[in-house]
Amino acid sequence: MALMLDGVQEMAQDVLACVCAALQDAAAQVDGQPGCPCRSCLVPGLVSWNSCDDPCTPVPAEQAGGQLSVSVARLYQSTDFPTPDRGPARAAARGRSACVPPAPLAVELLVTLLRCAPTMDEGGCPPSCDERGDVARILHTDMAVVYNALLCCLPATSGRRRGRVVFVGESKTVGAQGGCVGLEQRVTVALRACLCPDETGGGTP
Repeated sequence: MALMLDGVQEMAQDVLACVCAALQDAAAQVDGQPGCPCRSCLVPGLVSWNSCDDPCTPVPAEQAGGQLSVSVARLYQSTDFPTPDRGPARAAARGRSACVPPAPLAVELLVTLLRCAPTMDEGGCPPSCDERGDVARILHTDMAVVYNALLCCLPATSGRRRGRVVFVGESKTVGAQGGCVGLEQRVTVALRACLCPDETGGGTP
């Protein structure tokens, strides 16, 4: 199967929109919970920890500091979604034979959300347990919010009756480092595909 040219970009945009909207909803429901960072974007390749403080001047009342990024980790064939197909012989046999249907395609995306973490004060004293506990509560809530957004919002973004096929993968904490702490959440989604064009402009099976 061939990829729709806008398929990967559209998927990444939907992931970003679902997560940002869910973070805003959580901020309205949970006291002290920050909303979607105003630095929220798609990024190419590895995520750079540019900043986790308030990046907007002034910060809009409905948004928060921090950094929300969505990036593409990998793209692969997956006959048994979300497991990648393995082995060159299997890959070569698929999609080029009239008897063997081409394997579905999957894209794995990485959602990275960073918030501020307390650091040493001017006197060299470490953050108090209360300060660390407040940040931990925000992080644990963020983990639940991001997971729920991908599980509940993302499947419905396709505009089709059956919705997207989504596998919500591993979530892990990152940091604290450089005054930032946060999470990385992986999600794998089946992609829309089309038949390869032939020389006459039609499609080949």
